[in-house]
Amino acid sequence: MTGDVRGEEHWARKGAVDLFLWRKVLARELLPREGRAGGAAGGRPPIVLVHGSSTSAIPSFDLQVAGQPDYSFMDWLARRGWDVWTLDHEGYGRSTVTDGNSDVSCGADDLAAATPVIAAATGATGLFVYGMSSGALRAGLFAQRAPDVVRRLVLDAFVWTGEGSPTLAKRREGVAEFRASNRRPISRASIESIFLRDLPGTTHPAVMAACAEAQMQLGDSVPTGTYLDMTTHLPLVEPSAIAAPTLIVRGEHDGIATVDDLLAFFRRLPSGDKRFASLPGIAHVSPLGIRRHLLWNAVDEFFAAGLVEDAEGGAA
Repeated sequence: MTGDVRGEEHWARKGAVDLFLWRKVLARELLPREGRAGGAAGGRPPIVLVHGSSTSAIPSFDLQVAGQPDYSFMDWLARRGWDVWTLDHEGYGRSTVTDGNSDVSCGADDLAAATPVIAAATGATGLFVYGMSSGALRAGLFAQRAPDVVRRLVLDAFVWTGEGSPTLAKRREGVAEFRASNRRPISRASIESIFLRDLPGTTHPAVMAACAEAQMQLGDSVPTGTYLDMTTHLPLVEPSAIAAPTLIVRGEHDGIATVDDLLAFFRRLPSGDKRFASLPGIAHVSPLGIRRHLLWNAVDEFFAAGLVEDAEGGAA
């Protein structure tokens, strides 16, 4: 599809917490609902992208990099006709910073709070949800809690039990610090190290620097809740409780979860519509990797398959 992609700011309320939502869609889709047919993007469910532990929504999914075009996952999806949303979880980015640690359960609550805002803007009653890293845990738990909302689910850089994970083994060395404080400091160096820990060279240096700069503009600390969950509380998601068709994506070089751990989870998913993709040349932060289009195309194809099934089944 052609046309200008526009951004639109929204806010959700969760008790005393304000949650920042960011929407990207072709400009013609920003007409009032009554002025166009079919709700979100011509009747497609909106896509919600769920960020991880160390970078908030826009640095993760709408990154603009000087001299390196096409690093916004949101823009790429919007140009393919999708109505794309993301949000800063409690304690991240432009959302309210609280005394809490913004753990995985809190993130699932954030998604529940965002759902009626997205519905009001688009007229859609269901969502397609993609989560990355601890965002995949948030997305999976939300799908477990809200099977009537999550129509298709992508879990990228997901971890189930954590057994055999080299990244989590190293991270457990900091458990005492995660328990002692609800926030942990970040720096440009610590953000860039996320792209280097599995296999250097899978992300362009300019992209690492741009992501770190964008994140540091939003603050020099992030919550500890997801780190504590991933090192001491796994498993957090019960595969047998996820009704939605599910795609599990693992970068070839991702140290967050082993293939065996993910396949054990995959086997327990009840849906007959489930897929497992291992993507070559990709490490942990797959949407910003040099070979990111392998992921982007896999997500687009999986979500588009849901539209075909709806049409064949006569769904509205």
